[in-house]
Amino acid sequence: MSTIDWAILVVMLCGIIFYGLYRSATSKNLDGYFLGNRSLPWYMVLLSIMGTQASAVTFISAPGQAFDDGMRFVQYYFGLPIAMVVISIFFVPIFHGLKVYTAYEYLEQRFDKKTRTFTSLLFLLSRGLSTGISIYAPSIILSSLLGWNIYMTNIFMGGLLIIYTVTGGAKAVAYTQQLQLVIIFSGMFIAAYMMVHLLPEGVGFIDALKVSGEMGKLNVITSGQGSQGFDWSDRYNIWSGTIGGFFLALSYFGTDQSQVGRYLTAKSLTESRIGLLMNGIVKVPMQFAILLIGALLFTFYQFNQGPIFFNQAVSTQVVDAGARQELNTLETAFNQKSAEQSELVSRYIKEPDNSALVETFKANQQELQQYRKDYKSTLKKAAPLADVNDTNYVFLRFVVDHLPEGIVGLLIAVIFLASWGSIAAALNSLSSSTVIDLHKQYAKKEQTPLEEYRMSKWYTLGWGVFAILTAQFANNMGSLIEAVNVLGSLFYGVILGIFLVAFFCKWVGGAATFWSAIITEALVILLFWKGNMAFLWLNMIGAAVLVVLAILLHATFVKIQRSMK
Repeated sequence: MSTIDWAILVVMLCGIIFYGLYRSATSKNLDGYFLGNRSLPWYMVLLSIMGTQASAVTFISAPGQAFDDGMRFVQYYFGLPIAMVVISIFFVPIFHGLKVYTAYEYLEQRFDKKTRTFTSLLFLLSRGLSTGISIYAPSIILSSLLGWNIYMTNIFMGGLLIIYTVTGGAKAVAYTQQLQLVIIFSGMFIAAYMMVHLLPEGVGFIDALKVSGEMGKLNVITSGQGSQGFDWSDRYNIWSGTIGGFFLALSYFGTDQSQVGRYLTAKSLTESRIGLLMNGIVKVPMQFAILLIGALLFTFYQFNQGPIFFNQAVSTQVVDAGARQELNTLETAFNQKSAEQSELVSRYIKEPDNSALVETFKANQQELQQYRKDYKSTLKKAAPLADVNDTNYVFLRFVVDHLPEGIVGLLIAVIFLASWGSIAAALNSLSSSTVIDLHKQYAKKEQTPLEEYRMSKWYTLGWGVFAILTAQFANNMGSLIEAVNVLGSLFYGVILGIFLVAFFCKWVGGAATFWSAIITEALVILLFWKGNMAFLWLNMIGAAVLVVLAILLHATFVKIQRSMK
């Protein structure tokens, strides 16, 4: 990066830290540290919710996902608006009415301590690991593209945000997320504008959409139907997105403390509900716009020479002379075919009704894709431990290779800030659940509010260190935006099922729910490990199986108790 880029990056990162410290004044107790004294208006709740879910993974990986697989990933969010309505009606009033710090406090009142502890442990495990991925995601990409040491990048990425997260708690997180989102969306808009601006003269935004549409990248709605009926392994279609996505969003926003903690900071029940409902309205268009950047990027590389493999750091690991020669041959053929493709697509802009031309450049594109696959296959043979999935590198490769000085620094800052927003909220929620659901429940010594406040800071720091250590060992996860959601789907269905039993099956007791949760979690992991089912369905299966099993076990326990009398 240039001196200007470094200056912009440093100024933005330092500015966010100082702003977070400036807005961090709260009462020195758990209510102030974890919930900002429950004083935030709905628009701050909305921005905090959005900042928590829109991590660096979203802005790095989503454009690459659309570049590779089209925009059908947006269907993943179709169930979210429905979930926001359900949570606003049923979940939020209970949490607000009980004045809880965490969602899991309610479970002890409804069931027992062991059910509350088990649920909070599931949350801590899933959120702790995913936070490590959220640190690793931008770190590995920045280190590969800019030549930074991955371990030092992880420490730098996670270490700086810990400063204001530990110091300021929930209030600092909320206010910094507000500023972060303004910078992030400004940067992404500039990137999208530059993609269109750098296209050949006479090729505009509509032309770019036509090209990506012809190539199948605007596949916003897909049915999931294959030649042999519905394909349950198809990850993104309107049914898995609406049904599976609904259960995932219901669990994430309704039971994950990283989100529950955001709307519990609101100054009233109404403010919480408005923040959630507005999130349901805004999220799908926002994700559509981010994926659209990937579709535009695909068109950009139809006109401009792109790399055969976007993570060049992996290519340099190949030392075998034979493999290196094979890679060079593939790259030369790819570059020649890319030049042909550029000419064909330029002709298509002038002759959009030429069906023969359309078929020719579609066939050409398939050949280009095959060259990419062969290149990755050769890489994998030559370097078995290397990660040959380059989806996560597509967008930042464009930033580094094609954007002017200053904008590169801005976009790198965007990646840092997006990462910080989600990680800071996660650390705050991990600390709150640890303190409220574990420490205060099992510690024998009573503490004053000031002692609890100080202890909470230490737990925040501890989880920050844990996340950084997790990031140091993360590798070969493929598309990072998928990896985070797959990890969540292993636990969210079970957590949601516990809350559904608590809310709607008032006759079912804690013992039946606890054992049902353990059995269902084992079943979900087994299905993921041995089955061939798209991960979104695991959320519905986990919730449904747990509810049914809890009802059956409760009935069995009642019969056993009656027979023993």
